[in-house]
Amino acid sequence: MTPSQFLARLKKRDIPPAVLLLGPEAYERRRIKEACTIAFPEGTVAQHDLAEFSLAGILDDARALSLFASERLIWVVNAEAALPRGRSDEEESESAGSSSDGAALAAYLKDPTPGVAMVFEAIRFDFESDDKRKQDRVRKFYAAVPDVVELRRFASHEARAEAESLARRAGFRIDPAALDLLVEALGADMARIAVEIEKLALYAGARSIGVEDIASLVPDARATTIFALVNALGRRDRARALAILDTLTREGEYLPLALAFLSSQFRLALAAREAGLKSAQQIQGHFARMGVPMWGSRADQVYQTLSKFAKPQLEGALKLIFEADRGLRDARPDDRVIMEQFVLKLTA
Repeated sequence: MTPSQFLARLKKRDIPPAVLLLGPEAYERRRIKEACTIAFPEGTVAQHDLAEFSLAGILDDARALSLFASERLIWVVNAEAALPRGRSDEEESESAGSSSDGAALAAYLKDPTPGVAMVFEAIRFDFESDDKRKQDRVRKFYAAVPDVVELRRFASHEARAEAESLARRAGFRIDPAALDLLVEALGADMARIAVEIEKLALYAGARSIGVEDIASLVPDARATTIFALVNALGRRDRARALAILDTLTREGEYLPLALAFLSSQFRLALAAREAGLKSAQQIQGHFARMGVPMWGSRADQVYQTLSKFAKPQLEGALKLIFEADRGLRDARPDDRVIMEQFVLKLTA
């Protein structure tokens, strides 16, 4: 079930006795939680954390009849914590207890308490790469819950459409190019986009938001301008690359810093290509396991760079970056001329 389908059911007061929210998308999870909270009277919503509370205890709470409310919502976070531990663990007795918890949940859902709805949040694992196997374990444990809402990350075009809708509802105008930059700068992370749109609504007033506003007010937007240079270089679009370089110069960007960003981008893309990574999610997970934390937006940028350059081209680009860096370190260099020569060589 998609988040939109579940929200439509909530509007019709078709609320199942148990729902599993599966996946990392924070924006849709927040919308669902707000809608669920509105659907139940004040004072009838309880939250439990399975990292601190047992599933058996939560089921006892669900069975308890309230003297004051005929309907109750029990919101359960860290649903993954209820999964049985591996048999290699020393705490095997605890593992057996967790398995019996799964059976207890199934028994409860055969005869759920009328008017009580439980929502289980399992947001730790994604739908791809190594996370998929772990997520499948979550699905199996909560197999008795028939209603599963998949919280998948927004594709870029979906994030753009939702961001446009949010801006319209917030009552301000945003230029199409500025909207594109906002989505690209934040890696189509809808939760972060929603926060920035709230800020832009306060800033905009009666005026329209343009590209300059996004570059000034939104975190990562300056890095996105440099990333646009990477994109232009990947397309071998010399004119566009030189135009972006001119923009960076006029904005006062410290060009050795821009070159350092380019170097980091190409090195990460080369490492990702050598590791055989095939999506932004795989890239983010791979570098996180190596101890290199990475925002989802940065992982998406690395993936796009990887997709535009073959391995020999990435290696050649790094050599040109080394030459440009050495030139920028010379006595009294003209930074712009050196960067223009770098662009000309890379797009030859």
